[in-house]
Amino acid sequence: MEKIENPLTTALSRAWWVLMLRGAAAIAFGLLTWFQPKISLATLVLLFGIYAVADGGLAIWTALSGRREHDHWWLLLLRGVVGVAAGSLAFVAPGITALALLFYIAVWALATGVLEIALAIRLRKEIQGEWLLILAGLAAVLFGYFLLARPGEGALALLRMIAVFAVFFGGIFVLLGFKMRRFVKRMTPR
Repeated sequence: MEKIENPLTTALSRAWWVLMLRGAAAIAFGLLTWFQPKISLATLVLLFGIYAVADGGLAIWTALSGRREHDHWWLLLLRGVVGVAAGSLAFVAPGITALALLFYIAVWALATGVLEIALAIRLRKEIQGEWLLILAGLAAVLFGYFLLARPGEGALALLRMIAVFAVFFGGIFVLLGFKMRRFVKRMTPR
């Protein structure tokens, strides 16, 4: 098979595992939240902060490492900055109320979802499996909207929903990582 000269292929060959790592971080956050139903608010805030900073940092790393290969790297960079900012807020103000945490998570989910969809649309001609990125983005937007529509229930009351979303969102990223890995293997000569 001939090597296809696609700038994004080069970036993905270095970063497919980052998608999988981001997915694994989301799944870990979801499982920790699911199996700790009596989790304290402070612990939930810290878990969210750790996840958001890790996910945002990995997105930033992916964007910066691929900035020479594709024009739309700034969308991933912006998505990463949103994640790091949301996670940092959780560390700076760990004593926030359940309602404030709910809004942190909702705004993060909305911003992340919109940026994931925008990135998928921009890259749809360059990658296969962009529908998974769109699906992750739509799930995040719907989740964020649901949280904003039901703020009275608070984050602790919505723990199961937060956990399910995190595992679903993470699973999509793990699948996308596998898909990108197969795509890169097919496009590179042996």
